[in-house]
Amino acid sequence: MSRFDRRDFLRTATAGAVLAPMAGLLLSSAGAEAAPATPLPGSAKGGAKAAATFRWLGNSGWRVDVGSSTFLVDPYVTRFDTGLSSGAFNPVTPLTVDTKTIRRHVGTPKTILVTHSHWDHFNDVPYIATSTEARVVGTTTTCNLALAFGVKDGLLSPVKGGEVLDFGDHVVEVVESLHSRNANYSMLFPGELASRPKRRPKNISELPEGDTLAFQVTVKGGPSVFFMGGSDFVERNLAGLAPDVAMIPTTSSSSTYDYVPRLLRALSNPRVVVPVHWDNFEVALKNPPQADEKSKKSLAEFVATVRRVSPGTRVVTPEYLTPYTFG
Repeated sequence: MSRFDRRDFLRTATAGAVLAPMAGLLLSSAGAEAAPATPLPGSAKGGAKAAATFRWLGNSGWRVDVGSSTFLVDPYVTRFDTGLSSGAFNPVTPLTVDTKTIRRHVGTPKTILVTHSHWDHFNDVPYIATSTEARVVGTTTTCNLALAFGVKDGLLSPVKGGEVLDFGDHVVEVVESLHSRNANYSMLFPGELASRPKRRPKNISELPEGDTLAFQVTVKGGPSVFFMGGSDFVERNLAGLAPDVAMIPTTSSSSTYDYVPRLLRALSNPRVVVPVHWDNFEVALKNPPQADEKSKKSLAEFVATVRRVSPGTRVVTPEYLTPYTFG
């Protein structure tokens, strides 16, 4: 199937859909996790296709409710302190899981999409998978780590990029991607795991990046949404995706050449862009989201660049746990 034909296949159900105006995208404010999301113009109604509600879990994490089912992307709500935000980073910070907070926010997911295996993307995944029987879709490294934490082999779906997975009311296309680079053109905790670790990892340094993926999710009767977990990408891999909405990380993007202009061009200028991975993910989920001065500046520059290079794109800066719908 050609890239053009595949794009048509994934987007057939969304043909003719109209994205809601900016004011309609923000459906409620802080503490709205239990509030119903009002359907927007262009959304499915009545007995039509399932509508989708998106809630930001902080960092690059999302909870997406499609009809009566739920899937997660990079869920990390435990948010323990490693010293990263204070400048006293401890690379052997013990791994902990806040089960009460997880149960409060993630629902009963059927699927968990994991972009890569760093702690701020993977830490809560094993508990969620073992307690809800959710399927984990991720790299070989992610799946091997999950095995070490006791996730059943039958719940693991290792992917590389290029796979198109049909989950009934939504389709997931796996995209080979890249992790962001720091000022030294390197990254924290690189490496891959070709086999299951001999023991359960105990600290954050034992969760390597393990390659990075992105995911394009097309809701049948709803939008196509592109999820990233790192501030870099393989430009050629994005040709023809043309999502309606793109969840784009802003952190550590300065080492990636022409990051925003190249990315938006490659994605055919999405109609909505949602900046993520700019908040302080070492403090509890509480609105308004906190960010240090460097992250605030990076976010402001990101928003300004999007508006400059793609004036037809709306930027929605999210708040935690707030329901958003995109028609």
